[in-house]
Amino acid sequence: MNYTKNIHKLYIISFFFGLMPAYVIERLFWKARGMTIQMVVYAEIIYAATIVLLEVPTGILADKWGRKNMIVVCAFLGSLEFFLLIYSTEFWHFAVVVFLAGIATTAYSGSANAFLFDSLKTSGAETHFEKELGRINAIDITSTIIAALSGSFLASRFDFELNYWLSFGGMTIAMLFSFTLVEPPNQHESDETTNFREYISTSFNVFRRNPAIFQVVLVGMVTGAAITFIDEFWQLYLDRIGIPIVFFGIFSAATFLLRIPGTLFAYLLKSTFSYRSLLITVSVVFSIGIACIALFKGSIGLIAILIVCLFAGITEPLTTGYLHHRIDSKMRATVDSFQSLGLNVIMILTSLGFGYFSTRYDLFGGFGFIAIFCTIFLLYLTMDKKELDI
Repeated sequence: MNYTKNIHKLYIISFFFGLMPAYVIERLFWKARGMTIQMVVYAEIIYAATIVLLEVPTGILADKWGRKNMIVVCAFLGSLEFFLLIYSTEFWHFAVVVFLAGIATTAYSGSANAFLFDSLKTSGAETHFEKELGRINAIDITSTIIAALSGSFLASRFDFELNYWLSFGGMTIAMLFSFTLVEPPNQHESDETTNFREYISTSFNVFRRNPAIFQVVLVGMVTGAAITFIDEFWQLYLDRIGIPIVFFGIFSAATFLLRIPGTLFAYLLKSTFSYRSLLITVSVVFSIGIACIALFKGSIGLIAILIVCLFAGITEPLTTGYLHHRIDSKMRATVDSFQSLGLNVIMILTSLGFGYFSTRYDLFGGFGFIAIFCTIFLLYLTMDKKELDI
């Protein structure tokens, strides 16, 4: 069977996953329904805590039950999420939605990368993993840009709910395509007797015996958590400095468009520069850039957001590719899930600080806290000089 067709189907699924015009006005929609910044932070903590609790179990389930099934679960819950949001009016409604979104994220996070790698490996093309992951990310970003531009236009002329109905439709189409995926052969079929404890201990051993893997993955966790705050709160940032909603789509499109070069050409950068130099460069940009976002409440802050987004595109293909080239197929989804678990542990801890400083010093104080956090991590990274093999 030609499993390369899976790659093309993943392109389509990724396109519709990104085609969510609701995201461009998400924070404004939540604000209109009575959600304060502090409530949003609480919702983010619920989301991250759900992922921490379920990330590894769903990764194990993906390795034992099949990665395709978990992708289908993710798409179904994504459709349900948008449907429920349309009728959400109280905090507990949003709490239920983010809980379901957390389950969907855990179902997809380790499964999708493992599914992609094993589909390529079946065709003898696993060396193209970073390249294909970059393409999938670029397609997702492209559809996100389309959604942002159309979403802000629609939101300026119609009720916000229309964007959510369109997002519900896009996620439903993605779910239908996910049913057509074909599970590639891998070792999970012969390891049905492996128990939960063995999966956990083996996964921990991967990081304990390979400190370089841990360091690379840790960069992905920290930068992933930091960029999440930009993705989640840029709308309120623009609102604070008086940018009209009609321009939100253009700005959102720019933040995602700038990630495309990095995600597409990360596989080329790693053949030209060392992993260490690339990851330190990204960390430096994050530290300085987010500090500028906090300190300069105007055009400089907006430019800083765009620069951080430019470098954010490099990180995921580099860190995820580094990991997947060094783990066994039978544990692929489980070990990958540990990366997402760690990211969300960091998200919970930083969300507490972000919420506290946002409450006391407005949104800009929250970004100031994230800048300090990134700077502390940068100091650790520069002092811990592990050799990262290519």
